Amino acid sequence: MCIALIGGMDRLEKHYLEEAERSGVSLRVFTRSEVNIGSKLKNMDAVVIFTNKVSHNVKKQAMTAAKANGIPVFMHHSCGVCTLRDCLNCLLIMNGNDRMQEA
Repeated sequence: MCIALIGGMDRLEKHYLEEAERSGVSLRVFTRSEVNIGSKLKNMDAVVIFTNKVSHNVKKQAMTAAKANGIPVFMHHSCGVCTLRDCLNCLLIMNGNDRMQEA
């Protein structure tokens, strides 16, 4: 599973990546403004947006790309590692439920 994290703090990027690795998730972190962020989100399984550390324009671009590609989005005002952990746990539960329904 590959997830994009938009926002957050540069100094926590290492910790975000470590937390994702513990959960068995591949994480792409975008803590700074990115040119054409929508195209970078096309192949993601989910998007997490930390709204207190991202501009309205980037949030709008990410939401548009996610909606166009059917990607689930989690938005949180907090940008801590615990918040990311909660999002990852929710995604893993959702993914596990999908697998159970397929069986």
